[in-house]
Amino acid sequence: MKDRFILTPFFLDQPLLSLTDLCQSSWIINDPQLPEGDTQTRMSMLHRSLADLAEEAVRSSERPVSIVGDCCATIGTMAGLQRAGLDPTLLWFDAHGDFNTWETTPSGFLGGMPLAMLVGLGEQRMPQAVGLRSVPDEQVILTDARDLDPGEKILVGSSKVHHITNVSDLLEFPFSDQPLYVHFDVDVLDPEEASAMNYPAPGGPSGEELKEVFQHLSASQPIVALSMSSWNPELDTDGSTQRLCMELFQVLFF
Repeated sequence: MKDRFILTPFFLDQPLLSLTDLCQSSWIINDPQLPEGDTQTRMSMLHRSLADLAEEAVRSSERPVSIVGDCCATIGTMAGLQRAGLDPTLLWFDAHGDFNTWETTPSGFLGGMPLAMLVGLGEQRMPQAVGLRSVPDEQVILTDARDLDPGEKILVGSSKVHHITNVSDLLEFPFSDQPLYVHFDVDVLDPEEASAMNYPAPGGPSGEELKEVFQHLSASQPIVALSMSSWNPELDTDGSTQRLCMELFQVLFF
C-alpha cells in the first residue's frame, strides 16, 4: 500500500515550525489558516483539515501517515478513517494515558485528554467538531502508559481499554481481525535514549524493544493508518532523538 505522509506542524494550536524540517517533497503539510478564538476552536480547524486529508488518502487506496506535534490530532485522523468506512482497532503507544477528563486532570492540559475523548469520555467539543463517532473502549489497546494521574488510573482501570504495561507483551497479544490504526507518541521510549521530550517519564522500553514490536506489527497486522506525536525539536540539540524516533517509525511502514 502506498503511504500518504501528512505533516501537521503544530503543538495544540501553536505553530511548531521546526517540525517542517522533516518534510519531504511528496509530503502534504496540514497548515490551514486558523481563526481567532480559543484553543479548542483553533485545534478543531486543524483536526477537520487533517480528517479531510486522511479520508482522501483512504479513498485513494493510500495509507495516511500523520506526523504531528501532539496526540490530540489523532481525533482528526480517526474521524477521517471513519468517514472513509474504516473502523480500526486503535493501538496507542504512550508513556502517559491521555485518558484524563476535566474531572480527573491535575493540570488542565488538553494534551492529556485525547484518548478519553476518542472513547466518548469527558470533553467532546473537538470530537464533535469533526463528526467523530466514539470508539468503543474495548477496541483500544493502550500500551505502556507508565505515568498515569490518580484519577486517570481509575478511569483506565474501570474501562474496557486493554492496558498492556509491557510493550513486549504485544508480541503474543491475540489481535482481532480488525485492521489497526497505530499511534506512536515517542515519549513512550526510555528518556535515557530519547531525551528531547516535553513530558519525560522515567523507564519505558528501549529502542531495540520497540523495534522488535514494530517489526512484528508490520509483518503480521493490517495497519491502515499510522500517526506519530513528535519529540520537542527545540530540545533535540544533537538530533539524536529525531534519528531514533524516525528510524523506529519507519519500521512500521517499510
